[in-house]
Amino acid sequence: MSDNVLSKLLRYIIATATVLSVGLHAEAALADAVAREFTADTVAIVSDTVSTPPARRNIIGKIIDYFNHTNDVSPEKKFDISVIGGPNYSEATSFQVAGLISGLYKSRRDSLTPRSDVSIYAQGSVTGFYNFGIKGNHIFPSDRMRLVYDANFCHFPLKFWGIGYENGINKDNESKYTELQSAFTLQWLFRLPRSIYLGPSANFNYQKATKVERPELWEGEDLRVFNYGMGIVFSIDTRDLSTNPQKGYYIGFHQQFFPGFMGNDYAFSMTEVSGMYYRKFWPTGIMAFRLHGAFSYGNTPWGMMPTLDRGNAVRGYYEGRYRDKNEMDMLVELRQHVWRRNGVVVWAGVGSVFRHFDEIRWRTLLPTYGVGYRWEFKNRVNVRVDLGFGKQSMSVNFGINEAF
Repeated sequence: MSDNVLSKLLRYIIATATVLSVGLHAEAALADAVAREFTADTVAIVSDTVSTPPARRNIIGKIIDYFNHTNDVSPEKKFDISVIGGPNYSEATSFQVAGLISGLYKSRRDSLTPRSDVSIYAQGSVTGFYNFGIKGNHIFPSDRMRLVYDANFCHFPLKFWGIGYENGINKDNESKYTELQSAFTLQWLFRLPRSIYLGPSANFNYQKATKVERPELWEGEDLRVFNYGMGIVFSIDTRDLSTNPQKGYYIGFHQQFFPGFMGNDYAFSMTEVSGMYYRKFWPTGIMAFRLHGAFSYGNTPWGMMPTLDRGNAVRGYYEGRYRDKNEMDMLVELRQHVWRRNGVVVWAGVGSVFRHFDEIRWRTLLPTYGVGYRWEFKNRVNVRVDLGFGKQSMSVNFGINEAF
């Protein structure tokens, strides 16, 4: 091969290597420049994101967000408080505005201490009705003791049919009056083995009837009555949560005395027995059973007589329409969770009021049945709306927690 050819070949190889080297350096330089630009843009975007404050929510958005999280479990909170309010309705008080402050807490954070609860409420309407009070269950550390309390003051424009089933069923007896009431009850329970609770109770009740349309329906009883009582409570309670049980049972016996030496113009005594059982029959359905009776002895005043709707478990009747010296009722209720925080209930049962046991007849039984909606306001604390039906009667009830 000639020198001329070798020289040309060598120059070609050198030129090619030079071009490749320059190309590689140019490509690396280009990639480095792109990386630097991308990094700068990313830092600028992140900086803009961090430095730009979020848009402020309006009052509607804040309310929606609040109710979206009221049922969140907050174990770090010593006292979990929630507030709810709005329009309300019942047949006895018509439309009203109601407000409730609800609190859940533990006296000690351990597995043996269930949650305590307290509710402060106020209600009012243009009809002249107002009601405010406080009630709750305070559970001491390790559930050694329980304090159950309920105090309220109210002013009711109400209706009165008289005393006994025969008066209550008579539509012509319907009459108006206004009731002023102040009541306070307290139970101090000590825990014994096997979920047994025993302790004393105290009771004060003041009732006054004014603007009475038909005073003869009171059968000569005083329209203004003070009642001072004391008693003893015995119960066996295995429920997982008293305000919204999902399992367990409750057997209760409450004996109260209102003797004359305590200043009672009407001396009497009252025995109240309750049996309740709760069982989860399928993952989202709970069946609840209740058997209840209240029996008074002596000279029981009209305002302290047992009524069919005592405790608001029997729904479908006007408040206090059926009252007498004794009352019994039996209920079964299905509580079904539907979706997220929503649920429904259906119930059926029967009750009766009577002076003596031999007065109970098939025709004097008062049926109750209906359907209700549940919304979980807080964890295991429901707001309820119930549409109940009874004998020649119906009612709409709003409330907090389950009926029993």
